[in-house]
Amino acid sequence: MKKLLTATAACALLAGAAAAEEIKIGVILGFTGPIESTVAHMGPAADLAIKEVSDSGKLLGGATVTPVHGDTGCIDSAGAVAATERLVTADGVKGIVGGDCSGVTGAMLQNVARPNGVVMISPSATSPGLTTAEDDGLFFRTAPSDARQGKIMADIMMDQGIESAAVTYTNNDYGKGLADAFQAAYEAAGGTVTLSAPHEDGKADYSAEIGALASAGGDRLVVAGYVDQGGSGMVRAALDSGAFDTFQFVDGMISDKLIENFGAEIDGSAGQHPSPSPELAARFKEIAGGNGFEPTYAFAPESYDAAALILLAMQAAGSSEPADYKSKVMEVANAPGEPIQAGELAKALDILAAGGDIDYIGATGVELVGPGEAAGNYREMTVEGGMDKTVGFR
Repeated sequence: MKKLLTATAACALLAGAAAAEEIKIGVILGFTGPIESTVAHMGPAADLAIKEVSDSGKLLGGATVTPVHGDTGCIDSAGAVAATERLVTADGVKGIVGGDCSGVTGAMLQNVARPNGVVMISPSATSPGLTTAEDDGLFFRTAPSDARQGKIMADIMMDQGIESAAVTYTNNDYGKGLADAFQAAYEAAGGTVTLSAPHEDGKADYSAEIGALASAGGDRLVVAGYVDQGGSGMVRAALDSGAFDTFQFVDGMISDKLIENFGAEIDGSAGQHPSPSPELAARFKEIAGGNGFEPTYAFAPESYDAAALILLAMQAAGSSEPADYKSKVMEVANAPGEPIQAGELAKALDILAAGGDIDYIGATGVELVGPGEAAGNYREMTVEGGMDKTVGFR
């Protein structure tokens, strides 16, 4: 009888294992291109949340979860759409962490995600234009809109007594949207934008662009670009010509690469990027350290949160199908419910499986507003002695 019971139990276990779902999540970011030094930390952060859920064995009765990577190139819309289409149709991903840069994210949404009904949560696409994009309830972001970053940047500069500035921006949706948001907020606060002009990425010489900005004048040059591309090219041209010696950097510029490129040459410059509070940052660093990426890097915490929200929404819906779980993303992200921080995904899965509610705080203090985008918290930085120093949070 004991042997019969043991055999029966073994068969039940095998049947359960066979029935356990295998879920694939797309992580589609610019692993090459103008922000690859940033994405090198974003991708592993998303993978960490996926691994945490998969290892717990608590998602949808024991489902395993696997990340499938795709490359947007950041600025290659055709390549990003092709990569997304491949992951959706060939690999069968049930959700997407991505895109990263705003232009490719919009293309991925309209050309692949909407037609195929797949949820996308971007950790870093910040263009204000995405706020009003038609999305059929499928698109969310864990980074705030640049409408907020423009206001934060204007406040920082006015607080520092910088009352006139020239602006250079990468010639795409991200750069133009951020430049316009900054100019509107800055001028409303009493500042003067002497000239706002685009630059193209991939050029060897930016002396003409810098010459025009220098002629217009300004106490500081706002650089709304990419650290691995034209943004750094514009800074180098400005320094070499003596046109500007201090800069205001946006999120696409702030990384270790910025300090590696310029060091003390940009002392006195400042910047801002979406970032968790010091307490949440310390917690995420504790739970994520040793996983091959820097947890405090720009948009790494947001990437962890994007992956976590997809999986927690699935658990809340009792289904991995985007049509079923898309309506649960806002629910798990916001109050009411048990607060859930980074590293507590197994706890969250248990609560949801029992029919309870969670308020996902995550790595960044997630609070989704309006059409499903982060309310936003920003780290203010300055460069002193060739080092990136935190001034505070706004």
